[in-house]
Amino acid sequence: MDSNLTIYERYFEFSPDAIIVTDQDGQIRQVNPQCENLFGYSSTELLGNKIEILIPPRFRPQHPGHRADFHTAPRIRPMGAGLELYGLRKNGSEFPVDILLSPVEIEEGRLVLTVVRDISDRKRAEEALHQTEERFRLLVDGARDHAIFMLDQDGNVLTWNPGAQRLKGYRAEEIIGRHFSIFYPQEDIERGKPAHELRVAVSEGQYEEEGWRIRNDGSRFWANVIITALRKPGIGLIGFSKVTRDLTNRRRAEESLLVELSNTLLSSLDMRKMLTVIAASIQNLIPHDYATIALYDKAADMLRVQELKAGQPAEIMLSLETSPAGWTFKNREPLFMKRLDTTQFSKESLAHQIRAGVKSGCWLPLNSHGEVIGTLFIGSRRESAFDPHSAEMLLQMASQIAVAIDSVQASQQILELSNKLKEEKRYLEEEIRTEYSFDEIVGKSPVLKRVLKQVEVVAPTDATALIQGETGTGKELIARAIHNLSQRKEHTFVKLNCSAIPHGLLESELFGHEKGAFTGAIAQRIGRLELANRGTLFLDEVGDLPLELQPKLLRALQEREIERLGGRRTIIVDIRLIAATNRDLAAMVKEGLFRSDLYYRLRVFPVLIPPLRERREDIPLLVNYFVDKHAHRMNRRIEAVPSEVMNALVKWHWPGNVRELENFIERAVILTSGPTLRAPLAELTMPEETVAPSADSALETAERDHILRIVREAGGVIGGPGGAAEKLGVKRTTLNAKLKKLGIHRDSYT
Repeated sequence: MDSNLTIYERYFEFSPDAIIVTDQDGQIRQVNPQCENLFGYSSTELLGNKIEILIPPRFRPQHPGHRADFHTAPRIRPMGAGLELYGLRKNGSEFPVDILLSPVEIEEGRLVLTVVRDISDRKRAEEALHQTEERFRLLVDGARDHAIFMLDQDGNVLTWNPGAQRLKGYRAEEIIGRHFSIFYPQEDIERGKPAHELRVAVSEGQYEEEGWRIRNDGSRFWANVIITALRKPGIGLIGFSKVTRDLTNRRRAEESLLVELSNTLLSSLDMRKMLTVIAASIQNLIPHDYATIALYDKAADMLRVQELKAGQPAEIMLSLETSPAGWTFKNREPLFMKRLDTTQFSKESLAHQIRAGVKSGCWLPLNSHGEVIGTLFIGSRRESAFDPHSAEMLLQMASQIAVAIDSVQASQQILELSNKLKEEKRYLEEEIRTEYSFDEIVGKSPVLKRVLKQVEVVAPTDATALIQGETGTGKELIARAIHNLSQRKEHTFVKLNCSAIPHGLLESELFGHEKGAFTGAIAQRIGRLELANRGTLFLDEVGDLPLELQPKLLRALQEREIERLGGRRTIIVDIRLIAATNRDLAAMVKEGLFRSDLYYRLRVFPVLIPPLRERREDIPLLVNYFVDKHAHRMNRRIEAVPSEVMNALVKWHWPGNVRELENFIERAVILTSGPTLRAPLAELTMPEETVAPSADSALETAERDHILRIVREAGGVIGGPGGAAEKLGVKRTTLNAKLKKLGIHRDSYT
């Protein structure tokens, strides 16, 4: 017993709450130390006083009656009974309290044990919570541009704010208790979209989307919707919050942009015009001072930036590693800068923005069908110019712009492919009309067999071949044979005779040109190098290639890339080159008429075709072949070639080689009226020893003709600007010495 009293006494003394013992008259009989601390009185001041000394004056008149009721029906009244009670300190200040009352029976009579707890902190917390709730209510009610309301677990509306009433057209009494699917179009309801959104919100915590919604009057609006699942600890799901924003104006602006872009697509495939339309459309929605489009160049592995200025558009190449545009492209994420950061990214990569006076901006990935094709940059001369709303709108627009640009690029590729197919068709139609085909390599002489063996060796290697031989020996047929035996035989064999095209047009013929590249360039043209991609390019008479074009051809062969005249885009070309000439390129290199580096690049595998006079055993085979060919074409029947005719043909030196022989046989077929060939042998009367040229003399003759033609084109002017020496790429003194050596006198070209 004594032990229990000791515990109670210690609790009485050290209790964190004030403890007061009063008799039935309300006189204080005992207090603990916490009571002194709480009310500011000493125990001496309290003992013997009425309890009303600790009660605010406004409650004192009612207190005796409450005390009498308690003694009439004594009971324990716990704390937290919901009463607004206050204590009064000695200094006159009031504070909120919670009170426990308990009757205590002793021998002298009944006492009342009163435990008083200061709840000032709790009251302050409750008041703060109340103020927070009030602020939230005011915030929700004041959000007139947002519909903010609550749903129960089944999706029925529980609350309704003024913004929801304005946006959706329902008053609170009309909508509370109804299911939120009433806001969805019928097609969404039929496919279970409202229930699906709630399921996603439950499983993932939140659901967000944009789509059409229905107002009370039946009209539609484009909305951004966020549904959040609400959970309470120990209970689980208690409902959902739903926030809806009207984005109809933004949607219409995006649709307007798409209409403009679509109209541009229909009217023009010009990328710069497309960029102009994009810039104007963005300006209508997001005011800005500077905009660029950076498109990925796969060949260069860089971003090709195109900026729009008041004058001519400029083009910049940016690295993927050191530029903000490259960061955006690689990470597929937008990048926003309140002020341009030259510490994270190189100053060079921001030079065009700095030059334009840009202070802040954003880079957005251009994502088309899951592939990032480039970036969009929007800049301002003000810092922190783009708020989250602008950013969200730009992100939406970037995807639309990406699709439009992707469509233009695809259309350009289709157009280029169409042009290439047209060029191939035109070229192949010309090829159909050509005189020779691969099947016309006729002969069984050892020298011809040696050449054909070389063809078999070099064809599969993809190496560059240089075919040398006199005019008319069949250099093109050998080139075709190399192509047809190679791995490129399924692709195009493209030929270009360098001596048959004026020098001023040869570069365009080789590399192609863009529309407007020069006077008369009224349309885009695919060059022979591009046309021969994955196939073979045969350059005939390569010795007539102008000196100024030779380094460009060499670069194309070494780098496997070209640019069209007037173009900026690098085009990858994969070609196998076969060159042919009847000139002595080695001598031209020594005289400065042909570049040595190109010569050695062409002469990887030289093939020398013998003249017809060195393979006379092939002449009878060729004669019979050409007789059958032209007789069939002319609907003639020729069955025999007289022996005297054949002997004469075999003995003739044929300075024009196989081509001359075929032309002679064609004339003979025309003159023949019966089954036996009648040949004009009178044409073969010049002594062979006086007219049979050597290979060197044939090359010298070709060189003489070429120089004489250039001098005549220059109007007989040797030196100075536009003179023959400049056109040939040699010194005036060198050309004069060459003219003297070749026996070209002034009266022959003036």
